[in-house]
Amino acid sequence: HIDEVENEIDRLNEQASEEILKVEQKYNKLRQPFFQKRSELIAKIPNFWVTTFVNHPQVSALLGEEDEEALHYLTRVEVTEFEDIKSYYRIDFYFDKNPYFENKILCKEFHLYESGDPSSKSAEIKWKSGKDLTQTQNIASRKRQYEEPESFFTWFTDHSDAGVDELGEVIKDYIWPNPLQYYLVPDMDDEEGEGEKDDDGDEEEEGLEDIDEEGDEDEGEEDENDDEGEEGEEDEGEDD
Repeated sequence: HIDEVENEIDRLNEQASEEILKVEQKYNKLRQPFFQKRSELIAKIPNFWVTTFVNHPQVSALLGEEDEEALHYLTRVEVTEFEDIKSYYRIDFYFDKNPYFENKILCKEFHLYESGDPSSKSAEIKWKSGKDLTQTQNIASRKRQYEEPESFFTWFTDHSDAGVDELGEVIKDYIWPNPLQYYLVPDMDDEEGEGEKDDDGDEEEEGLEDIDEEGDEDEGEEDENDDEGEEGEEDEGEDD
C-alpha cells in the first residue's frame, strides 16, 4: 500500500514539474524585451560589466590583474535559456576590439541530454600573439603559488564537470537577473578612506581642545601672578 501512495506522489511531482516548466517558458518570453532594453541602457555605462564581476565575491576570486584588464573591453553579457529549459542555457560575452583576442563574442553553452548526462562546449578563443592569459597566468601562478588565481578565461575551455559549473550558475542565477545590485556595491576602499578622514578629523578636534585647555591654564596662571603682584604692591603701600 505504501508503494502505491509513493507512486501517486511521484506522479504528482512529475506533473507539477511539467506545469512549472510551462510557466517558466511563458515568462521567459515575456522578460526578453526588458532584458534587451536593459542591455541597451547598460551599454551606455563605462566598465559596467567588469565592475559588476569584480564586486561579486565568487567571480572576483577568479580574476587576475590581466583578466580585469581584458574585461574592461566587455560591453555586453547575455544569458539565453533554451526553449526546453531543462536542456540548459548559453552565456554570451560581447567584446570591443582589444589587444588580447580576435573574437568579438565568447560563449559557453550547457546541455543536459535525455540520458541525464550534462555537457558544455564553447568556441575557441583566438588569442593574439603572446596574449594568451590562460598560459601567462598559469606560469605566474607556478612561480608565485597562492598569489595568482587561474585565469578567468580558462573557464571557457574547462568542460570537465559541466553538471557543477559554479561560475556559469552564479552568472545565470545571481548576476544576470539583477546585475545592477553588484555594480552599485560600495567601494570598501572608499569607505575605509572616509573612515580614516573622520578619525583624522576627530584627532584634530581633540588636538584643538587640548590647545584650548592649555590656553585656559596659561591664562589662569597669569591671573594668579597678577593677583600676587597686586597684593605685593598693597603690602608695600602699607609699610610706607
